[in-house]
Amino acid sequence: MYLLTHSKQPNVPWNKGKLMGQKPPLKLKEIWAIRIRLQLSNRVRDLALFNLAIDSKLRSCDLVKLRVKDISHGNTIAKRAMILQQKTHAPVQFEITNQTRESLANWIQKAQLSSNDFLFKSRFGNSPHISTRQYARIVKGWVAEIGLDPADYGTHSLRRTKASLIYRQTKNLRAVQLLLGHTKLESTVRYLGVEVDDALELSEQMEV
Repeated sequence: MYLLTHSKQPNVPWNKGKLMGQKPPLKLKEIWAIRIRLQLSNRVRDLALFNLAIDSKLRSCDLVKLRVKDISHGNTIAKRAMILQQKTHAPVQFEITNQTRESLANWIQKAQLSSNDFLFKSRFGNSPHISTRQYARIVKGWVAEIGLDPADYGTHSLRRTKASLIYRQTKNLRAVQLLLGHTKLESTVRYLGVEVDDALELSEQMEV
């Protein structure tokens, strides 16, 4: 009599081959590499989307739903804007720099968008604006074009980019917290990946 035996398959971790943890922000040279590539290839929409993503520091769910009226006063692109965040239901302000205003104006004119239109309309009929998945694919395409591994980067890379640059230059966690719209400073610490000693040093300097 023979007994049938089944060979035991080795346990494969669910996250095998996947990058875990925070997606890294872009470096200055990488920002300009993408920006210049988009300019040279005359991708007006992508340039406006990229610049606004960097400036606004918004989550993808908020960025894709922006309307023209959210970032403009009449025919003029605003220097600052405020929106209500979908995740926290709290308002957050962001700046719109000169180059971002110029790229947005060019896109609005080219696409012939009106005040109530979504800034970044979907090319598919099932959604009035690009989806977060579409946006994620666009971001991965950008980083791949400049030789980065798209598996290492995502939409949060763009959200973290300017915040990380501001923190490195100023060490002002409170300012970055406000810019990101975080309700707790601890969330900002985790989001930026601030070292514990760095955070403690900042805390010791803060009198309450």
